[in-house]
Amino acid sequence: MIRWLIVVFLALILLNGFAALLRKLGLGRLPGDFEIRLFGRTLWLPIATTVVLSLLAAGIARWL
Repeated sequence: MIRWLIVVFLALILLNGFAALLRKLGLGRLPGDFEIRLFGRTLWLPIATTVVLSLLAAGIARWL
């Protein structure tokens, strides 16, 4: 259980680090990606981007 928590935490850090690059590629602006601004802070919830990247990773894993 702890191992999965660490993996999810590291994946979120990597996704946050690559957020600018993903937006340049158009993955941060899909329908289903939410950007919420509250009290001067921006919260980015990339639900549709996560689904697309997950399907892409699953396809690559199945192909290999």
